[in-house]
Amino acid sequence: METHTIKFKVRLGLFIAGGLVIFIVAVFIIGRQKNLFVPVYKLTTTFNNVSGLEVGNNIRFSGINVGTVENIKIINDSTVQVDMLLQKNVQKFIKADCEAAIASAGLVGDRILVITHGSAEAVLAVDGQHIISKEPVESDAIMASLQVTANNAAIVSSQLAEILIKVNSGSGTLGRFIQDSTIAENINQTILNLKKSSKGLDENMSAAKENFLFRGYYKRKEKEAEKIKADSVDKKAEQQKAMLKKKK
Repeated sequence: METHTIKFKVRLGLFIAGGLVIFIVAVFIIGRQKNLFVPVYKLTTTFNNVSGLEVGNNIRFSGINVGTVENIKIINDSTVQVDMLLQKNVQKFIKADCEAAIASAGLVGDRILVITHGSAEAVLAVDGQHIISKEPVESDAIMASLQVTANNAAIVSSQLAEILIKVNSGSGTLGRFIQDSTIAENINQTILNLKKSSKGLDENMSAAKENFLFRGYYKRKEKEAEKIKADSVDKKAEQQKAMLKKKK
């Protein structure tokens, strides 16, 4: 006597077939991401600190994923070697003087390895070649720098607040100048006195011109000014004539 019906066997067969399809698709997707089904070549680089980079992280060139991190190993207490697997079709763009740098896929994304462009005259990087690297900036260092900046801003704000309080209370030279109306009146009076002095000086100069002792002196000055003006007009006329002759 059969223990399972035909309907049960059909369901079981469909379940197994579906599982196989999902498994094959998953293998294909993972293999494609890890470059298992495309020709690849290998490059290496070294860092003092890989800053959270892990095996399997993507490698980008010109903003495009072109490979993955194959291996990360410590060479000594100050050097970490990173092995890269890159797609063969991008080898013609990777130069020997390209730089490898560690970056983030987003603000809070995974770490990635970025390869910069090399110079036009440099040779292509061959399989197994070592390229130079650029050390990453640690987030802790950035936060420490921001903290120092914030502390300095707090100190400046505190000092500025103290200055404004003193100014509003009339303390110090600037505070007295703003708050004390007497100083403003004295300044206005000084300006009026200067205007009066200037007016008096103009009157004295006019009187000196009318004085027969200085009349000859001022006439000579006027004649010299007129002569300079006439010479300037003649010079401009000559220049215009010369320009007209050149055009003809």
